[in-house]
Amino acid sequence: MHLIPTQDEVVAVLRETGALRAGHFQYPNGLHSDGYLQVPLALRYYQHQRMLSVGLSRLLRANSEIRAMLADVSIVAPATGGLPVAFGVCEALRAKQVYWAEREHDAEPLRFRQYVQPKPGEQVLMVDDILRTGSKLSEMKALLESFGASVIALAVVVYQPTPTTITFGSLPLYYLAKLDAHYYADAAQCEICRCGVPLERVRQ
Repeated sequence: MHLIPTQDEVVAVLRETGALRAGHFQYPNGLHSDGYLQVPLALRYYQHQRMLSVGLSRLLRANSEIRAMLADVSIVAPATGGLPVAFGVCEALRAKQVYWAEREHDAEPLRFRQYVQPKPGEQVLMVDDILRTGSKLSEMKALLESFGASVIALAVVVYQPTPTTITFGSLPLYYLAKLDAHYYADAAQCEICRCGVPLERVRQ
């Protein structure tokens, strides 16, 4: 295993733990895909969680500007699924703290817990297990900035863009693996549906 895991090494861990599968899947947003990816299934195992988090932290530490401010940087995740990575990255970087945003109900916007919120001028590194559509990370970035925080970078274990993935402009993006999958907007456009492959729905 390399100090920073290679794409092949990350994929091997994902397949070994069942986090990455091939087939016919429908995601909660309605997209159909030939691939299933749920990184938390790999993060269940301490050795994999540590390897992926430390590898991601080494990518970040290579940036001299980020390295110079680490003692004052907060690591923030958009939901509990990214927390194992956030805590692992925080520990490896010796950053200031970890906190996260969450929803009480699906229809509600992201919010921080009472008494936990960024301060004006706070330097924030957004961390998650995966960047797929980017909608949740984009919402969290806007929430952080509404408090006056400054988001300095975005780091994820896996980058798996869809046709509608949000771009983050000049914000630095770090990831250990980039995975491609075929996505279809609905059943009418899905080539896998036409082939009669049984559909499996992915839960949140």
